[in-house]
Amino acid sequence: MFLPITLIGYFALVRLNRLAPVIWLALASLAFYSVSNWQFVLLLLASVAFNYVIGGLLISKRPRPASRVAALTIGVAGDLLTLGYFKYAGFLAANLNWVFSTGFTVNVLLPVGISFYTFTQIAFLVDAYRGNVARYALPHYALFVTYFPHLIAGPILHHKDMIPQFERAAARRPDPHLILCGLIIFGTGLFKKTCLADGIQLLVSLAFGPNAPTFDQAWIGALAYTFQLYFDFSGYSDMAIGISLMFGIFLPLNFNSPYKATSIIDFWRRWHMTLSQFLRDYLYIPLGGNRHGRTLRYVNLMITMLLGGLWHGAAWTFVAWGALHGVYLCINHAWNNYGPRLRRALRAWRILPPSF
Repeated sequence: MFLPITLIGYFALVRLNRLAPVIWLALASLAFYSVSNWQFVLLLLASVAFNYVIGGLLISKRPRPASRVAALTIGVAGDLLTLGYFKYAGFLAANLNWVFSTGFTVNVLLPVGISFYTFTQIAFLVDAYRGNVARYALPHYALFVTYFPHLIAGPILHHKDMIPQFERAAARRPDPHLILCGLIIFGTGLFKKTCLADGIQLLVSLAFGPNAPTFDQAWIGALAYTFQLYFDFSGYSDMAIGISLMFGIFLPLNFNSPYKATSIIDFWRRWHMTLSQFLRDYLYIPLGGNRHGRTLRYVNLMITMLLGGLWHGAAWTFVAWGALHGVYLCINHAWNNYGPRLRRALRAWRILPPSF
């Protein structure tokens, strides 16, 4: 019942003024979030208020640069400390107990979606510090953070893509073509999630169940898991895009056939694209990117992927996964740099045929 009521209320309020449907959609998003996370609604609202105030200080372009640096530091530190406490306190305590034989016990319930709404607001603060943010009204900013199609499982949104849409979309009438397209995309995502991702769970459990798998069970289960992971996450992203389209709002594409990638670099341009863009723009490039030589480029890639792995979950397996992908990317970039030269040398030495 939630989606039809929200849609009807949204387009009914369009006739009143441009702000009413925005406020309605923000309140509906909070109601959606509160169904399974009611105890964290105040945390979400506090995060919105905190970042809006800090962003306002940065946008005001205070005359002293030190004040702007201090505001950005307080804002980003506050976001990261909140995320760190809820997502990584238990992980840190477990590692301290293992290293020092202590007995720290941390039982913290993880708020759903905290990684997504934290990253979107960090990007907002950094852009405000850089002078790339207009002054937004509080209802539009609150809707940008709490917007229910993306709040639970992404994609990661960017203020410059979304808030102008909220400002314009509130003046639109319902578009039957967009609603139909939204239903089709939503149905596709729902099929990916409930039929494909959930449907191959039995195959996945062969490899990751309590019993040791046989040779064929291990291979079938491992390969099935790669598709379960994709269809699960891609399905949620498609459902978010489809629902949003019904309101006349366009969310960014988050997956572009990643298993068709021809290299690991190409893979990360297709897989969880909004996260890749965030890591590139707000971590890899500020670290120096590829501007300071190839060696530092590889270091920056490793740091970015290690932190990207840790973002996915608080466990050493995620850190190892991030490190592996960092190594893969370094090898791929090194091959792009040195591969053609190596081919020419091998041809000159007649180790390779001229046509290779």
